[in-house]
Amino acid sequence: MSVELKDIEQVAAEFKGKFDEFKEKNDKRFDAIDAEKGKLAEQVDGLNGKLSDLDEYKTALEKELAGLKRPGATGVSKEVEAHKTAFTQFMRKGSDDGLLELQQKALNITADADGGFAVPEDLDRTIIELMRNESPMRQVCNTITISTADHKKLVNLGGVGSGWVGEEAARPATGTPTLAQIIATMGEIYANPQATQTSLDDVFFNVEAWLNGEVAMDFAEKEGSAFLLGDGTNKPKGILAHTLTLTADNVRAFGQIQKIHSGTSGDFDGDDLLSLIYGLKKGYRNGSQFMMAGTTLHKARTLKDAQGNYLWAPGLQADEPSSLLGYSIAENDDMPVVAADANSMMFGHYKRAYTIVDRIGTRILRDPYTNKPYVGFYTTKRVGGMLTDSNAVKVLTLSA
Repeated sequence: MSVELKDIEQVAAEFKGKFDEFKEKNDKRFDAIDAEKGKLAEQVDGLNGKLSDLDEYKTALEKELAGLKRPGATGVSKEVEAHKTAFTQFMRKGSDDGLLELQQKALNITADADGGFAVPEDLDRTIIELMRNESPMRQVCNTITISTADHKKLVNLGGVGSGWVGEEAARPATGTPTLAQIIATMGEIYANPQATQTSLDDVFFNVEAWLNGEVAMDFAEKEGSAFLLGDGTNKPKGILAHTLTLTADNVRAFGQIQKIHSGTSGDFDGDDLLSLIYGLKKGYRNGSQFMMAGTTLHKARTLKDAQGNYLWAPGLQADEPSSLLGYSIAENDDMPVVAADANSMMFGHYKRAYTIVDRIGTRILRDPYTNKPYVGFYTTKRVGGMLTDSNAVKVLTLSA
């Protein structure tokens, strides 16, 4: 058995122990007299936080193990390798001799009218991978890469007629499908990290790691919020920025998302979670997940069913996520927290509901003049998002 698997099993064992202790304290809290409730509530909150830490640690170990198993990249072309070498030289010294031609050969793209140079393909994919690891939305939503300025898609809204006929009966013409064109709302995200020329001259200065650390993390935070809450002005339009209505699927307009009221302002219970799950059509449920902020998850852990069983269950085996009513949970702190009328929880099949659109080619413009003695790297990336199936996700609104 590998060290990594032993680590996961040890964490899982501690995870189970803490969950058992959490249940015991939480059960006592419900039964305690008023004088003891405050002390027990404090202990429950502490254990709840420890469960979150262990859950994150177990997930991180699983990702690390998966990375060790992943085979290395092979078959890198000479053009790609030459482009990466020239780009590194450009970052360090500002020399762009032959870089434009190498870029066109490696990426098969023309010069950008706005100037700057495209990040080599393997570095660009590393940045996107880092953003996927950091952004809950990238982890659960569909993602495509394009080379054009925008992206359009046709969706079928139904309307094809059909019917039963006898073997020799006439076949009248059926209705025609109703098609709608949806367009990704695109925006350009930018960063302008600074470095000293001295650090760039250092032979041990890792350009790739610096670029990932300075750019990828910041991009992940900004775009993750936009995919969920963005208003569509110079940025992607997020899922929760679309019209939310109580109208059911069969009569609701395409592009509007159904919300379900909890029945209690600023609060929810287990029945509300069931309403969220079964409000989604059966065909979407396989692969669906809850999405909520960490503080909302803390509350969800305390919920029980009518028989006194906890609705939340820890994942105690490798690659087994923690679950709520049997469905995994995407923790996303961009989600609204528990409050009156807040859209604090979603449940859905996000790969069918929302598509993230990456335009290939993160671009960098080197600027050694504006902020001397620092060298600025004005970095831009075009990214968008589109709601592709408004029936594939439901929202819980904490309203009476």
